[in-house]
Amino acid sequence: MKFTKKALILATLTAVSLSSAACSNAKPAADSVKPTASAQAKAPEKKTDLVVAGVVFQEDQFMKLLSLGYQDAAKAAGVKVLTGNTANDQGKEAELVNTYISQKVNGIAISPLNQDSSFAILKKADEAGVKIALTNTALTNASFAVGGYTSDNKNIGEITGKAAAQYIKEKLDGKAKIAVLQFKSQLPQQSADRVNGFLDEVKKVNPNVEVVADQDAWIQDKAVSVTGDILTAHPDINIIWSANEGGTIGATMAVKNAGKAGKVAVFGTDASDQLISMLKDKDNILQAITGQNPYDIGYKAMDLLIKGLKGEDISANKGKTNIIDGILLSRTNPDGIAKFEADLKAKMGK
Repeated sequence: MKFTKKALILATLTAVSLSSAACSNAKPAADSVKPTASAQAKAPEKKTDLVVAGVVFQEDQFMKLLSLGYQDAAKAAGVKVLTGNTANDQGKEAELVNTYISQKVNGIAISPLNQDSSFAILKKADEAGVKIALTNTALTNASFAVGGYTSDNKNIGEITGKAAAQYIKEKLDGKAKIAVLQFKSQLPQQSADRVNGFLDEVKKVNPNVEVVADQDAWIQDKAVSVTGDILTAHPDINIIWSANEGGTIGATMAVKNAGKAGKVAVFGTDASDQLISMLKDKDNILQAITGQNPYDIGYKAMDLLIKGLKGEDISANKGKTNIIDGILLSRTNPDGIAKFEADLKAKMGK
């Protein structure tokens, strides 16, 4: 077949066109692809958002401050925090922890209800990959915990006991009939430590004291009722000591209700707005309390938990419970009360 000159030129141009089209459709080698600077800037970073939980077990100012500590530590670290309250119910504690496990939270800072019976559910959480930090109550053999913070319960009792011992020596000639309000059916070891610390110090200075009543009453309303019954059954009581906030408030109110201001002195544990007001009240019923530092306990425990979750070395705290010291607040030291009250209001945001 013969081609004319014109046909030959046309064929050549067609071949060149097809070749160019084939090259434009071909995929370049993977190693030759380089994203632009703007594309690199827009590329999403790999990020894991941490979620933690802070758990308390009742509604009082101590627990509110503990929870505030949790929340402020998480906020400072830029971490989302959930809060929960087990309402003094062991079943609810297990249910709440199971919920957090199913929600896949990264860690839980918790005030356990019981140093022994709370162990199983918190161990389960740890085995599910949820890290645990402890507050307020140290678990028995909790080597899995990242660490924790609490008060020394015996020392809390001892601090108030020393103040009561001095009062009994100076005001009652070293003799007293004492009523004790505690919470042994709720937290037996913690309650016993506080009671023993208090009584050890009182009897060390005043051997002629007698405990004539010892009952559980850690919620304010119940403490009013229980104390009222004790005062009726033992009209010669002149000292009442309570192991916690609710019991101290209730005991003070009951003494006032019974018209025994000036005849019965109350000593107690924990510090709150209401207790501070009672310490400053002219009725002269509440004499001294040992305040804890629940805000710092919660803050430090949550901070430790988050540091561990972020990969910092916290191994020195593994399975250990650090002690936050308590502080004596006495109506004999109004300046100390004022300083503590100002700090408390600042933490509560008032």
